[in-house]
Amino acid sequence: MMSVYKRGQGKYTRMITVLSGALIVAIGCFSLYRTLDAADIGLWVSTMVPVGLFIGLSVLIMWLMNRPSIADFMIAAEGEMKKVNWSTRQEVTVSTIVVISVVILLAAMLGIADFVLQLSVAWLVQ
Repeated sequence: MMSVYKRGQGKYTRMITVLSGALIVAIGCFSLYRTLDAADIGLWVSTMVPVGLFIGLSVLIMWLMNRPSIADFMIAAEGEMKKVNWSTRQEVTVSTIVVISVVILLAAMLGIADFVLQLSVAWLVQ
Protein backbone atom coordinates (compact mmCIF):
# COMPACT_ATOMS: atom_id res chain seq x y z
CA MET A 1 0.00 0.00 0.00
CA MET A 2 2.77 2.46 0.85
CA SER A 3 5.10 1.60 -2.04
CA VAL A 4 6.11 4.53 -4.22
CA TYR A 5 4.59 4.50 -7.70
CA LYS A 6 7.25 5.17 -10.37
CA ARG A 7 9.98 5.88 -7.84
CA GLY A 8 12.31 8.71 -8.89
CA GLN A 9 9.94 10.25 -11.44
CA GLY A 10 8.34 13.54 -10.48
CA LYS A 11 10.20 13.28 -7.19
CA TYR A 12 10.38 16.97 -6.32
CA THR A 13 6.85 17.82 -7.42
CA ARG A 14 5.36 14.99 -5.38
CA MET A 15 7.61 15.70 -2.38
CA ILE A 16 6.68 19.39 -2.29
CA THR A 17 3.00 18.55 -2.73
CA VAL A 18 3.09 16.07 0.17
CA LEU A 19 4.96 18.53 2.40
CA SER A 20 2.55 21.33 1.52
CA GLY A 21 -0.44 19.12 2.28
CA ALA A 22 1.13 18.01 5.56
CA LEU A 23 1.74 21.65 6.51
CA ILE A 24 -1.90 22.54 5.83
CA VAL A 25 -3.05 19.53 7.86
CA ALA A 26 -0.65 20.47 10.69
CA ILE A 27 -2.01 24.02 10.84
CA GLY A 28 -5.56 22.68 10.93
CA CYS A 29 -4.71 20.15 13.64
CA PHE A 30 -3.01 22.84 15.72
CA SER A 31 -6.13 24.99 15.40
CA LEU A 32 -8.22 22.00 16.48
CA TYR A 33 -5.88 21.43 19.45
CA ARG A 34 -6.30 25.06 20.56
CA THR A 35 -10.08 24.78 20.23
CA LEU A 36 -10.23 21.52 22.18
CA ASP A 37 -7.82 22.84 24.80
CA ALA A 38 -9.97 25.92 25.29
CA ALA A 39 -13.03 23.68 25.73
CA ASP A 40 -11.22 22.10 28.72
CA ILE A 41 -12.23 18.52 27.91
CA GLY A 42 -9.00 16.99 29.14
CA LEU A 43 -5.39 16.97 28.05
CA TRP A 44 -5.53 13.44 26.65
CA VAL A 45 -8.45 14.14 24.29
CA SER A 46 -7.30 17.62 23.29
CA THR A 47 -3.85 16.22 22.40
CA MET A 48 -4.55 12.79 20.92
CA VAL A 49 -7.46 13.74 18.66
CA PRO A 50 -5.39 16.27 16.64
CA VAL A 51 -2.36 13.93 16.60
CA GLY A 52 -4.47 11.01 15.37
CA LEU A 53 -6.13 13.23 12.77
CA PHE A 54 -2.73 14.49 11.59
CA ILE A 55 -1.37 10.96 11.22
CA GLY A 56 -4.49 9.75 9.43
CA LEU A 57 -4.63 12.67 7.01
CA SER A 58 -0.87 12.46 6.35
CA VAL A 59 -1.22 8.80 5.42
CA LEU A 60 -4.17 9.72 3.17
CA ILE A 61 -2.10 12.40 1.41
CA MET A 62 0.79 9.98 0.87
CA TRP A 63 -1.62 7.36 -0.47
CA LEU A 64 -3.21 9.88 -2.85
CA MET A 65 0.18 11.00 -4.19
CA ASN A 66 0.96 7.37 -5.06
CA ARG A 67 -2.26 6.75 -6.99
CA PRO A 68 -1.33 6.21 -10.64
CA SER A 69 -3.55 8.98 -12.05
CA ILE A 70 -2.33 11.63 -9.61
CA ALA A 71 1.31 10.49 -9.71
CA ASP A 72 1.29 10.49 -13.53
CA PHE A 73 -0.10 14.04 -13.47
CA MET A 74 2.65 15.16 -11.08
CA ILE A 75 5.32 13.47 -13.23
CA ALA A 76 3.96 15.18 -16.35
CA ALA A 77 3.78 18.55 -14.58
CA GLU A 78 7.41 18.31 -13.49
CA GLY A 79 8.40 17.32 -17.03
CA GLU A 80 6.59 20.34 -18.47
CA MET A 81 8.23 22.68 -15.95
CA LYS A 82 11.63 21.50 -17.17
CA LYS A 83 10.64 22.52 -20.72
CA VAL A 84 9.70 26.09 -19.75
CA ASN A 85 11.94 28.78 -21.22
CA TRP A 86 12.49 31.02 -18.20
CA SER A 87 13.31 34.69 -18.81
CA THR A 88 16.75 36.00 -17.99
CA ARG A 89 17.32 38.48 -15.19
CA GLN A 90 17.89 41.30 -17.71
CA GLU A 91 14.61 40.56 -19.55
CA VAL A 92 12.67 40.58 -16.28
CA THR A 93 14.33 43.86 -15.23
CA VAL A 94 13.56 45.58 -18.53
CA SER A 95 9.96 44.32 -18.53
CA THR A 96 9.47 45.50 -14.94
CA ILE A 97 10.81 48.97 -15.76
CA VAL A 98 8.48 49.22 -18.77
CA VAL A 99 5.44 48.18 -16.72
CA ILE A 100 6.23 50.62 -13.89
CA SER A 101 6.82 53.45 -16.38
CA VAL A 102 3.51 52.82 -18.16
CA VAL A 103 1.63 52.67 -14.85
CA ILE A 104 3.15 55.97 -13.70
CA LEU A 105 2.41 57.61 -17.07
CA LEU A 106 -1.20 56.43 -17.08
CA ALA A 107 -1.68 57.50 -13.45
CA ALA A 108 -0.37 60.97 -14.30
CA MET A 109 -2.64 61.22 -17.37
CA LEU A 110 -5.65 60.08 -15.34
CA GLY A 111 -4.80 62.56 -12.59
CA ILE A 112 -4.55 65.41 -15.09
CA ALA A 113 -7.85 64.41 -16.73
CA ASP A 114 -9.51 64.24 -13.31
CA PHE A 115 -8.16 67.68 -12.37
CA VAL A 116 -9.33 69.23 -15.66
CA LEU A 117 -12.79 67.66 -15.35
CA GLN A 118 -13.03 68.80 -11.73
CA LEU A 119 -12.22 72.39 -12.74
CA SER A 120 -14.70 72.20 -15.64
CA VAL A 121 -17.53 70.94 -13.44
CA ALA A 122 -16.73 73.56 -10.77
CA TRP A 123 -16.80 76.29 -13.46
CA LEU A 124 -20.14 75.00 -14.83
CA VAL A 125 -21.74 74.79 -11.38
CA GLN A 126 -20.93 78.40 -10.52
